[in-house]
Amino acid sequence: MENQDLIRYPIGSFAPRERSTSEEREQDRAELNAIVPRLQQAVSDLPASRLHVPYRPNGWTPQQIIHHMADNDMNAFIRLKRAITETEPQASSYRQDLWAELNDYKETPISVSIQLLQAIHFRMDKVLASLTEADYEKKLRTNVLGSISVDTAIQRFIWHNRHHTAQIRSFCEAESETLSEKRS
Repeated sequence: MENQDLIRYPIGSFAPRERSTSEEREQDRAELNAIVPRLQQAVSDLPASRLHVPYRPNGWTPQQIIHHMADNDMNAFIRLKRAITETEPQASSYRQDLWAELNDYKETPISVSIQLLQAIHFRMDKVLASLTEADYEKKLRTNVLGSISVDTAIQRFIWHNRHHTAQIRSFCEAESETLSEKRS
């Protein structure tokens, strides 16, 4: 993987499991509940002034990434509930690039989106706790991925959050190294 790809995809691209075991699904729930604490830890030492600096050339800022995570998770939660309660619904998409340019991404403190993530994940965990094997096999259709199972959608949800948290963590580590070099 080239350096730019490593910066953009620090945990690699999404690769779904074929068929999840009950243990893997419990691990997914544990991962879901670890997302917000990991994100909070990733930004804990980042000065507010650095929240508006792109994590890579032509990339989003940490603030945009965090607001995107909340927006994505709101959409994903609704898609999950629709997939469980409807017959292979078409998942709506949105212009995340344009959403990232809206004022709320620039002016809303990240704490608001972190709280929103916490609430969404709490509710999602309640839904996941009640899913049956048949629920995990239900499908939804997306413009990008085509027809996918609820199981795959959950895996992608977890990956997406890990992916963006890793981008922020990498940015913060690079920022720390830059500060250390300037002090030397």
